[in-house]
Amino acid sequence: MSRPKTHQDDNNVVLDRAKKAVPKLKPPQLFKVLLHNDDYTAMDFVVAVLETVFHHTESSATRIMLNIHHNGLGIAGVYPADIAETKVKKVTELAKEAQYPLLCTMEPE
Repeated sequence: MSRPKTHQDDNNVVLDRAKKAVPKLKPPQLFKVLLHNDDYTAMDFVVAVLETVFHHTESSATRIMLNIHHNGLGIAGVYPADIAETKVKKVTELAKEAQYPLLCTMEPE
């Protein structure tokens, strides 16, 4: 077995080149994707969006939809920024196609 290569710098300090500095990475900031209640969007449409875009089961989608209905706002999911932006865009497109004013936003967790 060979020894790691060393190098002596100008200050007579021996440096071990086998060890490299590993940057400390922190996890990406997460964002909550929020659905807002309105008086026009059908409840079954909101459930369908929660099932298709956010991959909730029918029972959890129904529970989230009722929370949105009663509290005016609900969390559909929590994601890194790029995924949250994509989900907001998808919900907005689906709502527009179905002619519903469903508002979907995101905010830092």
